[in-house]
Order: sequence, then C-alpha cells, then structure tokens
Amino acid sequence: MARPIRVEYEGAVYHIYARGNEKGAIFRDNDDRRIFIQTLAESVRQHGLVVHAYCLMPNHYHLAVETPRANLSQSIGWIQVTYTIRFNTRHNRSGHLFQGRYTAQVVDADEYAQELVRYIHLNPVRPENKFRIIPDNRREQLLTYPWSSHPAYLGKVKCPDWLNLSWLGYWGKTQAVARENYEKFIGSYFDEKRGNQWNPEGAGLILGREIFKERIKGLIASRKGQEEIHWISGINREEMQKRIQYLLKDEQDKKMCIWVRVRIGGERLTDVGRLFGYKDGSGVLQLVKRLESAAQKDRALAEKMENFRRRARSVKSQELTP
Repeated sequence: MARPIRVEYEGAVYHIYARGNEKGAIFRDNDDRRIFIQTLAESVRQHGLVVHAYCLMPNHYHLAVETPRANLSQSIGWIQVTYTIRFNTRHNRSGHLFQGRYTAQVVDADEYAQELVRYIHLNPVRPENKFRIIPDNRREQLLTYPWSSHPAYLGKVKCPDWLNLSWLGYWGKTQAVARENYEKFIGSYFDEKRGNQWNPEGAGLILGREIFKERIKGLIASRKGQEEIHWISGINREEMQKRIQYLLKDEQDKKMCIWVRVRIGGERLTDVGRLFGYKDGSGVLQLVKRLESAAQKDRALAEKMENFRRRARSVKSQELTP
C-alpha cells in the first residue's frame, strides 16, 4: 500500500489523528495522558508547532495544529516516536504503539476551523456511529472531560502556555462573546433534530473550499511521485538532503551533525542512528534532547543552532550544484 502523501508549507493547518496498533490502547492511565501532553508541549517549544485543539481518547488522539516552519513530519513524527519510547519504557513493553503512520489532512482554516474544533472536542461523547445524534444527557460529561482543549475554550480551566486559543476569534471579537458563541455552537449538536453529520475522517487529504482543494491538488500533481511535498519554499525531500549535506560539509562536531539531520533535515531517527552507529533511534533522540537542553544554558550553542536554521532557509539552489 502506498504511503500517504505529506503536504508541508509554512503556516499550513492540519487535522492530525492516529490510532493504537490493532486498535489497542495508547493511554492506559492518566499518567500516560500527562506524558503525551508533556511530549506535545515539548514539540511546541522545540519545533514551533502551534496546537489549536486536541483530544485524547483511550485508543487514539486528535490534534488541530499549524506549522509556521513547514515541519509537520519532523514535529508529529517526533511526538509519536518520543511518546512510544516513553510508553514502552513505562510499561516494560517493546514494538509499535501506533497503527502505521498518523493521518494528516490539510485544512482550509477559514472554512473549517470551527467544524474541526467541534468535531475534535465532541469525541468523548460521540456515539460509536458518528452520524447518530449525541444524547442530551452527555452535555455534563463533555464539560467534565479533562483530556481535551474544550474546557480551556470555555474558560473553565487555565489555558496551558503551549495551547493556542486564537481560533476563538472565529466565534467573536471579544473573548466573552467568542466563548458564549462557542458554547452555543457546541451545544447545537446535542439537538435531537440535528445530529452530528460532519465527519472529516475518511474525507481525504484536503478539507477546504474548491479553490483551496485545487491549489493543493495542483501542488501534488506537480510533485508526482514524492511522499513529502514542501510548498512555498519549494524544498522537496531530495533538495533538503542536499542542503543538509551542504550545511554540514565543514562541520566536525558529530553531535551537531546529528542534531541538524534530525531537527532541520527531518530525517528519521532510525536512519540517522544507522548512519552514526546507533542500535536504534532512541539513542539519537536522547542525544538531540541533551544538546537542546545544553543550548538553554549555552548562548553560543543556541546561536549556532539558530544559524543552521537560517542558512537552511536561505541557501540557494545553485550553491548545491557540485
């Protein structure tokens, strides 16, 4: 089966969801959920990921995210690998936790942000048949469910610093008006005359207006055969690899080379590990995290990392030609 295409560009918005392997649980208890949220928060800090909404269910999760750095594969891939390592370590297990690759739908936010947030937040109370109405007696259950961004949208809990509530602006110009309208918007799907008809799962790669869909489809057609497509900057995977080689041609620090390949090049942890003699990707991940931790106290190291990021964005194609 062909791997799903990844379309990446600066400022792209996505609906992300992933399920447990063989429909198994990815969260066994609340500590697992806290660890996942901690991992998500780390990706916000490290990769610049913007999280607009989330919901954790026993055997799957949903995210609405934005990627200012056009690094979806790097950030979400890191979240899943890191959480899997932490989950396996905690529960003394090995092997895959998630069922294949996560699903990433490109979203036209102006058209679908409200519906997407509602879909994500209603997961804890939605019937197994997603097209059936939601019983009215589940309103309180939704309000008290702690593992989603719904309470933060309502202002019932303090918003964590890694969660972005700017999408509340779709419901009103002031926070008070927006929250009131948001609550009504959510509540309308408990109406017995209506039912929850909007379901993005299985709708394909793109959620948006026709003009938005045509734009993305045209991009995919122009990059036929590529699994990961980088838009605006015009950087596909092959060119990114050339850029990384160019950036590292004079770099002698092995640790920095690994960091650049993982964080800027978006290379798989296992591939980098194989290249540098590691048994698996976990050792690579630990090295990258230690280096980033050191950079928080070492200004010169932090500036060196940021310089690599700037050079990766600004290097010209002709410089890559042998």
